[in-house]
Amino acid sequence: MKLRNMTGIYLSCNGQMLLLYRQGGRVVSNQWIASAGGHFEKEELNDPKACVLRELREELDLGEEDLTDMRMRYIGLRNVNGEIRQNYYFFAKLKPEHYELFSSNEGKCKWVDYADIMNYDMPLTARYVMEHYLQTGRYTNFLYSAVFDGQDFHFTELRET
Repeated sequence: MKLRNMTGIYLSCNGQMLLLYRQGGRVVSNQWIASAGGHFEKEELNDPKACVLRELREELDLGEEDLTDMRMRYIGLRNVNGEIRQNYYFFAKLKPEHYELFSSNEGKCKWVDYADIMNYDMPLTARYVMEHYLQTGRYTNFLYSAVFDGQDFHFTELRET
């Protein structure tokens, strides 16, 4: 069994979330996903934050200094075609002075009202994470695990012990 480690970051500003219509991706293509993200490099394997910040810089030319309240909020686990896919989802607020329609070499970016987010076609894990975030996660500060059992995702708060 192989592991596939990936990160994604959802950016919010002015009551909207920035989504990316990913085109030509290795794992996800022609669906709406986090505004930036991708696969870990070897030196990032134990540092999902380093991975997501690198992807944010590469894909949107933004850095941590352009954000507030950046936190890893979800770790998704799913067994797909003989590999365990581990997705580390970060959420952050974009400082208002950077609010604009971004361009990305990964696809098309779009600001979406929170009420409309679930109307967009997303990969399975991203859909469940976003649904949980909109209903519960955005009102808490917890880190959640999201584990797929083949039928449904199960969310658990990962509290520090």
